[in-house]
Amino acid sequence: MQVVTRFAPSPTGFLHLGHVYAASAAWHAARQAGGRFLLRLEDIDPQRCRAEYAAAALEDLAWLGFVSDAPLRVQSAHLPEYRATLEHLAARALIYPCFCSRADIAREVAAAASAPHTGDTGAPDGSPYPGTCRHLPPAVRAEKLAAGAPHAWRLDMQAALAHVATTGAALRFFEPSEGWIAADPAPFGDVVLGRRDVPASYHLCVTHDDALQGITLVTRAHDLKPATHLHVLLQHLMHWPTPAYAHHALLTGPTGARLSKRDGAVPIRDLRAKGLTADEICRQVIG
Repeated sequence: MQVVTRFAPSPTGFLHLGHVYAASAAWHAARQAGGRFLLRLEDIDPQRCRAEYAAAALEDLAWLGFVSDAPLRVQSAHLPEYRATLEHLAARALIYPCFCSRADIAREVAAAASAPHTGDTGAPDGSPYPGTCRHLPPAVRAEKLAAGAPHAWRLDMQAALAHVATTGAALRFFEPSEGWIAADPAPFGDVVLGRRDVPASYHLCVTHDDALQGITLVTRAHDLKPATHLHVLLQHLMHWPTPAYAHHALLTGPTGARLSKRDGAVPIRDLRAKGLTADEICRQVIG
């Protein structure tokens, strides 16, 4: 099987050395195997993603030599595809509408944490949900939807795991440095798959696109490894193939903290303006 990797930044800021490190991992994995390297823009967040960042990212990547072996995929241009996936899951009763606001959820979680023998659910995404709307009567759900009540779509984790049990399938993924790893998505609970402002979430879009683009090896930072457990579940529910996953270390700054846009990592465009060449920038992250 031909190795196909991808680099999929979100245009919420200018690319920095951390992005170069991640792009290099995907690029070299594909090139060393004689495979293909693809680019994707994960721009479904209308509040944070901006066209100027998308244009700058593509310019920087081309200057660095990271050119896609297939046409660029821009997620915001494919929202109907993600909506269709949600509708498929809804038809199988694997997701449900959630009408709770953030304040509602915070109150529910606080109440659960104060009860005996309960507490933080440990959801890897930091957003434990108590399942309030999972128990709404069908008539109440229908009434709220008909009235146009704002809602998100949540995975029914109990129903999803029950479905997996009926198939007898083993949820697992392959990590080249570790071998086969059993996937345990349960700690995520009823994670959001469709948001109020867009018809999808990161988890749904990334698994959908990896399957559609034929990605066989996902290279990404180690902090995303917990999400792989959830992604394997979604792949199983949608009958999508599960690629291999190679999680690499995070590039850190002088203080030991990960490089990030939020913490002011120096943009590639600024390093270019200072006269650094593409080779010099790449050597800073891969030696």
